[in-house]
Amino acid sequence: MTGGCQLPRLVILLTLVLSLARVDSAFAYLKFGYEVNGEARALRWSDAPISYYVSNDAIPSVSVTAFQAAVTRAFDAWDAVPTATVSYRFGGYTTAVPGDADGRSTLGFLHEPTLDRVLATTSYLIDGSTGELLEADIFFNSVFAWSAAEGGGTDRWDLQTIAVHEVGHLNGLGHSAIGETTASPSGRRVESSESVMFPIALPVGDISARTLKADDIAGISDLYPTEDFNRITGSVSGRVIKAGHGVLGAHVVAFDVATGEQVASFTLNTSGQFSIAGLRPGPHLLRVEPLDDADLESFLGADVPIDLRFSPMFHERLVVVPRGGDSGAVTVVVTAK
Repeated sequence: MTGGCQLPRLVILLTLVLSLARVDSAFAYLKFGYEVNGEARALRWSDAPISYYVSNDAIPSVSVTAFQAAVTRAFDAWDAVPTATVSYRFGGYTTAVPGDADGRSTLGFLHEPTLDRVLATTSYLIDGSTGELLEADIFFNSVFAWSAAEGGGTDRWDLQTIAVHEVGHLNGLGHSAIGETTASPSGRRVESSESVMFPIALPVGDISARTLKADDIAGISDLYPTEDFNRITGSVSGRVIKAGHGVLGAHVVAFDVATGEQVASFTLNTSGQFSIAGLRPGPHLLRVEPLDDADLESFLGADVPIDLRFSPMFHERLVVVPRGGDSGAVTVVVTAK
C-alpha cells in the first residue's frame, strides 16, 4: 500500500525478529513499537470495536463456519477482560487471504510447507505517514493438522488455543517470558506457562492456553485501560543492577503472595529499569532471571545486547504494592555467573 510500511511477522515457534523501535521503558509490558516522523509509538488500535474478517478458503478438517466460531471464542477471551476496553466485531467472510494489503484484518489458512515449525503468524500494515494501524492479518499454517472442535482434539493442534495467542499480537502485545521449557530433539518443549503469550506452543491437543492468565490480563489492561484500571491496581518499579551497572533484558516476575499469580516485565534499557503495572494490591515477591527459556529474538530482537550472564535472584524483601500507586523504587542486585 502506498505510504504504508509492513512490519515483520510474528511467529510462535521460530525465532522472532523485532526490528522495531522500543517504546518508553516505563511501560509495563512488552509492546510492539514503531517510529513515525522520529517519534516512538506503541502499536495499538485507536478505535473500537476492532473489525476482523474470515477467509472463506477452508481446509478439509475445518469448515469456514467452524473456523469462525473458534476464532470468535478466541476474541471473546480478550473481550471479557473487565479492566480493558478492547472489543471486536466480526465483519463477515471474504475471498481475501491473510497478507492481502486491503485495509481489512483477515484470519484464515495458508499452505506454507517451508515454514515447517510455524503454526501461525500475525502481520501488521501501518500508514507510515500518520502511524495509523490499518490492519492485522493472522494466518494459520494448513501444513499442520487442526481441530476447531469446541472441546479440542487430542491429535490435532487446537485452533482456538493458537488463535488466542495470535489475537494477543493483533491487540499489540509482544511475547511473555513466564514459562519453563526443556530441550528436546525437535526443539524446546514447554513444561509450564503462566501466560498465553509465551512464544512456544504447548503440546498438540493441549487446550489449557485458551484461558488468559494474570500476565495476559495485566498486559491487555495496560494497553487498553478502563478508567478505573489504574485506580484499583498498583505497580512495582525499580532497577536490576549487577556490579553497580544496570542489566538490560532481565526478566522480572512479581509473585502475588496471596493468590500465587505471576505478572512480569523486562528491563528495557541499560539502566536496568523496569515497571510492572496491573498488580493486585498487597505483598509481592520479586524474582529476576535471565531470558534463557526461549529464543532471545522472540522478545527483544537480534540487535539488543541482552545480558544473560547472571544468576536468578529473589529480592530480599517482600514488596507491598499499594492500590492506585507505585511501590517506590526497588533495587534488585544480581550476581554474575
